[in-house]
Amino acid sequence: MQDPNMTRPEGPVNAVPPVIVVIFIAIIGIEGIFSLANAGLVGGPQSVGWRLAALQDYGFFPAYLDFMLQTGQFPLDGLMRFVTYPFVNGAFTQAVIAGVMLLALGKFVGEAMRPVGLAVLFFASSIVGALVFGLIAPPQQALFGAFPAVYGFIGAYSYMLWIFYRVAGERQIAAFRLIGLLMGIQLLFAIFFDVGLTWVAELVGFAAGFALAPLLLPGGLARLRAKLQRR
Repeated sequence: MQDPNMTRPEGPVNAVPPVIVVIFIAIIGIEGIFSLANAGLVGGPQSVGWRLAALQDYGFFPAYLDFMLQTGQFPLDGLMRFVTYPFVNGAFTQAVIAGVMLLALGKFVGEAMRPVGLAVLFFASSIVGALVFGLIAPPQQALFGAFPAVYGFIGAYSYMLWIFYRVAGERQIAAFRLIGLLMGIQLLFAIFFDVGLTWVAELVGFAAGFALAPLLLPGGLARLRAKLQRR
C-alpha cells in the first residue's frame, strides 16, 4: 500500500505543453509523408512532386499579398498561407531542426505561458513575419517552414530572460545572446550562399515574440495597464 504522505517523484524534465506537441506532430507528420514519398514508399511515382505541390498550394508568396493590397480583395487561398506555410518545409533537415527547437523553446516558454498564449505566439509570429517578408521580398520568392514562428518563441524566451536579468541586477543585454548568435550564423551563410530574404521573416518573428510576450504571459495585460496609468 502506498504511503499517502509520499509525493510522486518528478520526472527529469518538465512535460512539453500539449499545444506544442500537437504543432510538432503536424510539422513532422507532414514532413514524414514527403520523405516517404520521395523514397517511393507511398503514393507511387507521382508522389515525388508532393512537396513542390504543397509549397505551391500552401507556401507564402509576396505576390499574393501584392494582389490583396492592390485589389482590396482577400481570398481564402491568399489569407490561409499566412498560417499554413510553417507546416510545409523545404527539406527533412529543416523540419527536424525547426521541430526540435520548437519543442525546446516551447517547454521553456510554456512553463510561464498558458496554452492559448503559446498558440497565439506561434501563429502571430508566423503572420507578422510573413507580412513584412511579403512587403519587401520579390513577388515569387517563397516563404515556407516553421522558423519565423520558432524565432517568435526565441523572442518570448529572450523577454523572459530580460526580465530575469533585470530582477537579478545583471546586464539585460545578455538576454539577446541567442538571437545574436543565430543572426551571426545567418550572416555567415549569406556570405557564401544565396539565402534570400527569409531571414527578414525570422527576425520579424523574433521581434513579434518579444513584443507579444508581456501581453501573453499571465497578468501581462494588467501589468501593462498599470504601467500606462503610472505614466
